[in-house]
Amino acid sequence: MPHVSVDGLDLNFALDGPVEAPVIAFSNSLGASLAMWEPQVAALSDRFRCLRYDTRGHGGSASPDRPATIDDLAGDLRGILDALGMVRAHLVGLSLGGMTAQAFAAASPERVDRLVLMATAAQLGPPSTWDERAATARRDGMGALVEGVLARWFTPAFADDPRLARVRAEILATDPAGYARACGAIRDMDLRDRLPAIQAPTLIIAGAEDPATPPSLAEILHASIAGSELFVVPDAAHLLNIEAADAVNRLLLDHLGGARPSQHPQG
Repeated sequence: MPHVSVDGLDLNFALDGPVEAPVIAFSNSLGASLAMWEPQVAALSDRFRCLRYDTRGHGGSASPDRPATIDDLAGDLRGILDALGMVRAHLVGLSLGGMTAQAFAAASPERVDRLVLMATAAQLGPPSTWDERAATARRDGMGALVEGVLARWFTPAFADDPRLARVRAEILATDPAGYARACGAIRDMDLRDRLPAIQAPTLIIAGAEDPATPPSLAEILHASIAGSELFVVPDAAHLLNIEAADAVNRLLLDHLGGARPSQHPQG
């Protein structure tokens, strides 16, 4: 896959869909890679230019040996768009990717057409959780974390799904130091005061059974982003874009341009 250099940092990306179509930039979860968005690319790339990239320290992107903030990650996304000549885009982010998208949309509202925040939060504590998780990754590697991550990401009903093996492999392939630095970015993040600066029409999607970013955290986003819509997807946990791909894809098509979903917004 191609790379771009952003402030000397090589970032891995993929492009699918018609060259002249509206751009959707997808930002991945902590411990995942751009491959997590394959269900969305399959559903959307006939009418959108789908840009996926690996967050620094994940997938095929570089893992610089220095702390990172959410603003740094938003700057990486801005740099990728700049390098590819993409002035405006729809943004879709899940978990850490949703945090990156919030920071980007608040700082550069003129560059965001529509925004989708999935299974994410503006602030996510306690700090000790992220310190412990980062320490485990550095000391014992991703193998010590993978089963706990999968238990948070998916409902028990997904345990026998063949897609789980690929997600497990993605987690295990993540650079432990890059994962730990991303944990530090989440620990230090508090975007709550910035949410009113988001101007893009915003769709917030939460999984009804998500223990990592439950619907109560999505409700905070909904209350703070003017004109936003909130959908809670039943029978789905954190990586709902995979577990509930059909429902999520319908919501994305509706928000970004497509058929109306059958369910109704919450709130």
